[in-house]
Amino acid sequence: MKYKLCSLQFTTTQDYDLNLQALLKLLQDTPQKSVVVAPEVCLTGFDYERFDEVLSFASRATEAIKNAVQKRIVILTVIEKIDGKIYNMAKIFHDGAIIHQRGKARLFRFGGENNYFFQESSERVELIEVAGFKLGVLICFELRFKLLWQKLEGADIIAIPSWWGVLRKEHFKLLTQSLAIINQCYVIASDSANEECTKLSGIITPFGVEERNENRACLQVDYDKKEVQKMRRYLDVGIG
Repeated sequence: MKYKLCSLQFTTTQDYDLNLQALLKLLQDTPQKSVVVAPEVCLTGFDYERFDEVLSFASRATEAIKNAVQKRIVILTVIEKIDGKIYNMAKIFHDGAIIHQRGKARLFRFGGENNYFFQESSERVELIEVAGFKLGVLICFELRFKLLWQKLEGADIIAIPSWWGVLRKEHFKLLTQSLAIINQCYVIASDSANEECTKLSGIITPFGVEERNENRACLQVDYDKKEVQKMRRYLDVGIG
């Protein structure tokens, strides 16, 4: 059985528990052999007015997701406090555990993120090997930094959990497609279905062929390792 690549797109409400249940229901509808990407901060949104509640929700939500993922690989971001510092933290779940996490390395200052979050070092942007995949993660605004693209060279799959503003909708579409072409890999982009966001979740192949969620809460596409290998063999740009 092939792995499925799954991009999620759903609305984040003011009810954090409702958001968590929506995520868990979508996970149930994906195969055990799947790589699932959810929108950035999909469980709470950037709810700065209730930040204490956001932070207290993080641990409970994380435990619920760990219990639900089973053999799936699930990528999303959660707002949490670690050692007195607040991060927008990307987490990779697999086999009932968190196998990797890091804070957002490029904060969206235009949106005021630097007023609330500690910025992680870009040295933490790296490839993670899991279940035979080389997997990379770029969190929303990080997608705009070409040096971060280079750090993920050689990835089979790059996940993009996002909360991307609708006024820059075309940028999100072009950048996610270009990343797949430049790095010759699959890109799973997941953006929120909230009104201020692009609603352009989707999956792009190493050849640059894109399929967007449109009105689907979960888009599923077969992963084919041969597509990655074929692109790198016939259009050799030096990616191993």
